[in-house]
Amino acid sequence: MKYTQLPLPESGSTVVVGMSGGVDSTLTALLLKEKGCNVIGVTMSLWDGHIPAVEAEKAFHEACYGPDEQENIDECTKFCEEHGIEYHVIDVSSDYNREVLDYFTAEYRSGKTPNPCIRCNRFIKFGALLAGVKKLNIKFDYFCTGHYAAIVRPEEGLWGTEKRPNMISCASDESKDQTYFLCRVPSEILEKVRFPLSNIKKSDVIELAKKANLKAAARKESQDFIDIKYIDALFGDKPSVPGDFVNTQGKVIGRHKGIEHYTIGQRRGLGVAGPVPYYVKKIDAEKNQIVLAEKSELNSASLIADDFVWPAGVEPRETFEASCKIRLRSRTAIGKIERYTPDESDKTEYKGQAWRVTFDEEQYAVTPGQSLVLYNDNVVVGSGIIVK
Repeated sequence: MKYTQLPLPESGSTVVVGMSGGVDSTLTALLLKEKGCNVIGVTMSLWDGHIPAVEAEKAFHEACYGPDEQENIDECTKFCEEHGIEYHVIDVSSDYNREVLDYFTAEYRSGKTPNPCIRCNRFIKFGALLAGVKKLNIKFDYFCTGHYAAIVRPEEGLWGTEKRPNMISCASDESKDQTYFLCRVPSEILEKVRFPLSNIKKSDVIELAKKANLKAAARKESQDFIDIKYIDALFGDKPSVPGDFVNTQGKVIGRHKGIEHYTIGQRRGLGVAGPVPYYVKKIDAEKNQIVLAEKSELNSASLIADDFVWPAGVEPRETFEASCKIRLRSRTAIGKIERYTPDESDKTEYKGQAWRVTFDEEQYAVTPGQSLVLYNDNVVVGSGIIVK
């Protein structure tokens, strides 16, 4: 299928820019301002202090969620004042606690490994934040962020229909592409979304920021959604429940400290000695057991996923082939995607129509809870959550 990349905001248009204080969003706001757009900056306020702040060395800029949030807001405020940009801080902390933090802990405790950044984009950055903009009665033509991605529209209808929704396409800079994080943002939201850095390399972004004397050019990028110092506090509402490590034959070979501390493919921190290195193959929340195996036993020929988000809600009518990404750091793999109908032995409660993906080549450490993203011609054509 052929796609057309949609034009960026034109001079004179009103553009809301989601700002974090980082170089990408700051330069985005500056480029739009210089283009002649009426720019309005907005920042999400996530931190509400319900997790006690940790006294530690000043290294919180590597995470999105933390007590240094006010410093980020102050930097955005100063930048906007210097460039004549209207600026607002929107409190989305209650939504973030419910949709991201509670989801994160619940998924881990059920033996899954969630991706909180994908969840945040869907419900907070492109959800609660925009709802907050609407409450402020801010009228805008476009919503822009500093993500490395592009917005395209198919030149013909999807899956035999007449619908031609806005869709997410990979950025020019493949090394910084963020389409995986944006995979579950619905098409109706994407109608007004644009990504001004879609055709700019990260190295050029840094150079442009330096030439503009932006303080953000020297900032470190966020590496995770929360500083590791706060992980224990997130799970502090109730104690971990230790259980057994077992091998693939069901023999007990050690004790784990609670299933929320582990993920599929993990090797370090197991504390189990054996004739060969052990890796986490499966997490059984019902039995409170973790199955360990050799690395070669973690390959999968297929997976089943559900809870799909399809562009414009248009579900494929038949089996198709796509490039599949099973986690952020994995390479895409060709797979056949077909509707899955569970038999009587499958007691799983699926969220909507489940789909089976059969890979051309086996994939390592397919992980329940992670997002499966489907691409055709570098465009996101669907996204589900891996079940098994």
